[in-house]
This record gives sequence, C-alpha cells and structure tokens, in this order.
Amino acid sequence: MAVSANRLELLQIADAVAREKSIDREIVISAMADAIEKAARSRYGMETNVHAEVNPKTGDINLKRLLEVVEEVDDHTTQISLELARDKEPTIELGDYVSDPLPPMDFGRIAAQSAKQVIVQKVRDAERERQFEEFKDRIGEIVNGTVKRVEYGNVIVDLGRGEAIIRRDETIPRENFRYGDRVRAYMYDVRREQRGPQIFLSRTHPEFMAKLFAMEVPEIYDSVIEIKSVARDAGSRAKIAVISNDSSIDPVGACVGMRGSRVQAVVGELQGEKIDIIPWSPDAASFIVNALQPAEVAKVVLDEEAERIEVVVPDDQLSLAIGRRGQNVRLASQLTGWDIDIMTELEESERRQAEFETSTNAFTDALNVDEMVAQLLSSEGFSSVEEVAYVDALEIASIEGFDDETAEELQARAKEFIDRQETELDEERKKLGVDEALRELTGLTTPMMVALGKEEIKTMEDFAGCAADDLIGWTERKDGEATRFPGYLDGFNVPRVDAEQMVMSARIKAGWVTEEELAAAAEEPEVEEVVEAEPAPRTGRIF
Repeated sequence: MAVSANRLELLQIADAVAREKSIDREIVISAMADAIEKAARSRYGMETNVHAEVNPKTGDINLKRLLEVVEEVDDHTTQISLELARDKEPTIELGDYVSDPLPPMDFGRIAAQSAKQVIVQKVRDAERERQFEEFKDRIGEIVNGTVKRVEYGNVIVDLGRGEAIIRRDETIPRENFRYGDRVRAYMYDVRREQRGPQIFLSRTHPEFMAKLFAMEVPEIYDSVIEIKSVARDAGSRAKIAVISNDSSIDPVGACVGMRGSRVQAVVGELQGEKIDIIPWSPDAASFIVNALQPAEVAKVVLDEEAERIEVVVPDDQLSLAIGRRGQNVRLASQLTGWDIDIMTELEESERRQAEFETSTNAFTDALNVDEMVAQLLSSEGFSSVEEVAYVDALEIASIEGFDDETAEELQARAKEFIDRQETELDEERKKLGVDEALRELTGLTTPMMVALGKEEIKTMEDFAGCAADDLIGWTERKDGEATRFPGYLDGFNVPRVDAEQMVMSARIKAGWVTEEELAAAAEEPEVEEVVEAEPAPRTGRIF
C-alpha cells in the first residue's frame, strides 16, 4: 500500500523530532494523536469523547467518537443505551464503549495552532522526563562538560544531553570560567522541578576529591585501598584518610605515587589545593593524632560520650596544631568526626592546678580539716567527698602521714556531710513536688531528682516520657562544627547506658512496656562489626 505524501511527511516529522530530542518515536506519535483529538473536539464539540489513532507504519489518521453503554441515557453526546448498542454489537456489555467513525477533517488556523501547542508541550515533558531518568542514576559521579555561560558567578554547564549548574558557593575560590571552557565536577543532586530537571554540580564537595583519587589511584578503584573520610577547605587545604585492605600495600605511598605523580594530578585539578594524606586507624586517639599532623601531640584525653577530645601540645606547637585561622584543627575535626579542644602544656598545668585548688577547698569546707590534709587528699587523686566517704579505709590510711584513726575520722566526717546535704536536698525535692517513687529507679540520686524537678520532671510518667538524650544531652554536628545541647542531668556524669536503663525501668514501672517484651527484643540477632587492622603510621603531605 502506497503512503501519501502528507502521511509520509507526518512520519518523517515524528522521526526527526524523536532523534533531535532523544526521545521515543512512539511518544511523538502519541503527542500528535493527542493534538488531533484536541483539534477534533473544537470541531465536533468539547463534550464529545473523541479518540484519535495515528498508524506508526502508514501515517493513517483514524478519528472515532466513543459512547459509553448505559441503562438510561443522560447525555446523548457521550452515552448510548444498551439496546441500541447491541444492535451494532450483540456481545457488548454495560460499561463498554461503542466507537463511531468520524469523517476526516481539515485543520483551521486556530485548530492547527492549538495542536502545535499540545505537541510541543508533550515533547517538552517527554524530553524533561528523559533527562531526569538519565541523570538521576548518575548522582555521585564525576561528569565532564563545557561552560555554556556564567551568570552572577553561577556556571551553566552543557553536558551534551542536558544542562547543569555549578552554583557560586560550589566553585573553588579564585576560579574563573569562560564560555567554551572544559570543566569537570561532581554531580551531587538531581531534582525534578516544574521547569525541568535541575542538575547540581560541585567542585568543592569532599567526594569530588575522593572520586579524583579513585581515577588516579588504581588501588582505590579496585577497592584495595579505601577512602574512609575527606575534609576540605576548598582551594586551600584538604585532608584525606585512607586504609589498605592488603597489608603489603602502603595506602599513603600508593596515593602519593612515584615522585608524587598521582597526588599532583589531583592537586592540579583542584587549583593547587594542598592535600594531607592520613593513615586511618580504628583507634580514635591514634587517628586524631595523625589528623593533626604536622603538629606534634604530647597527650590526648577522650570523652567518648560527647565525642570530644582534649589534645595537649607543646607550647611551640600550638600555632601549628591550630593552623592558619584554625584551619588545621577544623579539618582534623571534620575528618575524624570528633570535637577537638587544643591546649598547651602550660594551659593544662594551670587547669589542673585550678582543679586541685577547687577540690582542696571543697575538702576543707566539707570535712572541716586544715589545708594540708585537704591537699594530701587531692594530691592522692580524691576529687569528691563521696570518694572519701565510701572508699576502702585502707586507701586513706596508706597516705603518708595518715593512720587508721585518721582515716576513720575523715570517713565519719564525710558521711556526716553527705547525710546533712542529703537532708537539705530532700527538703528541696519535696518543695518541688518530685514523687518519692522515682527513688525506685537504680542510679537516680536525690540531687538528680532535684535537678529533674527544676525541669518539671516530677512523676514516673514524666520520666518515662524522656529519652536518654533529654537526660544527658546530645551533640549535633553541622558543617564540621559540633554544638552541644545540655541535658537535665548534665554535671552528674551519667553514662548513656545507665540513662537508657533508667528510662526503660521507668517505662516498665509506668506500664508502658513489659519485661517480656524487652527480653524478646534483646534476643534478636545482632550483626557483628568487623574492625579493620591499623595500618602503619605514615603521613604524606603535599606543600
């Protein structure tokens, strides 16, 4: 069968549009059919249910009017009675449709314009959907493109089958782009929006540097070496932590390359950004000491609950540890995930002296002893009256200058002070209206009950509604900066495990949960965590 010129032209247009927009030919033909339907409704009435079909092989256009089969006809333009329908098709049932062929029609100027708008919109929607489906699975990849234009510092990049944007805050400082420049960037987000998919690229994202190393270092690409974390101050300095899954391969040396060839390729792409390559360690203290290099560290003190670490450095190493404008310690904090406090040996000595004086004064007032006795207790490591009251008396008697009688007298005075303090705090608890039943919770003391009462936690139901974070506080980290939010029991040094146990006990006593339910939950199998071996302590630095 020969195809007429008009029909052949219709198919050729569909093929051309499909190729140009990189969409399925069937979508274009479907858009043409929808456009013809809209034009036909303007001719035969908008209420008419018109169906158009375009044959994808011959280009023939068939117009039909669809009538729904019903018992009683309310609208003759869209419905037909079952009796009349069975005159045409004896097997038809209620709810089916009867089709009446419509004669071919000539498009007027207005109808043609309306049909064109429908086709353009359908093709544009299909093109946007194709772009979104193509790029949404490429999030996390490095892409190459050409600079199309620069608007107010934002770089529009042509990716060939779509456009992407590098926002001004995602470009490396002092980096200038011009029309036609080739650019490489990290795709971190693809969003479906009203005006089409928005593709966001970044050259400052930490993963951009990680992906560049994977391209330059075959061992990373093959997963022999693993990048554990990355911290960047884009355009200035960066730190990257690596570990080798093969003990025979040095992760730092592999990333540096022969005469620094591998890392220099990454540095060149990042506009001369200095990179410190750090060996990762499962031991937090060792990892943080490595991360602070090139500064030397004398001592570290970890607070695992708050993910905070105090680092003591020699006086002449302080500026090196902190770095210019705090850069070194900030990047080390981002790399390790710990909040790092840096102090000199002199500052630590002064702080310890202040703590010694504080505990000495506390012992002098509470135990009614002279300053020398209080200093002896402090120097032996006693930090509170409770320790003196409940420690083995032999430990106190073993202090030089003390004997058994002195130890007994000091413990008696300490217990008397604690009892007196307990009585005063219990009176305050009663005034606050804190329920006596809270004493049933193991580990909850009278001073803690007073602190809870000041926060309006007064009954077992109130306590059961708390979370462990509410009691001991929590830390939120944003942009590498940690913010500490205090809890109701801040200052009592309650471990998280104890806080969780107290909350669960309160919920059992309040009837919120049963011990059987908790036991059943505890019996669920846990996945064991595999801890990797610590690599050799070596650090590579590029200046």
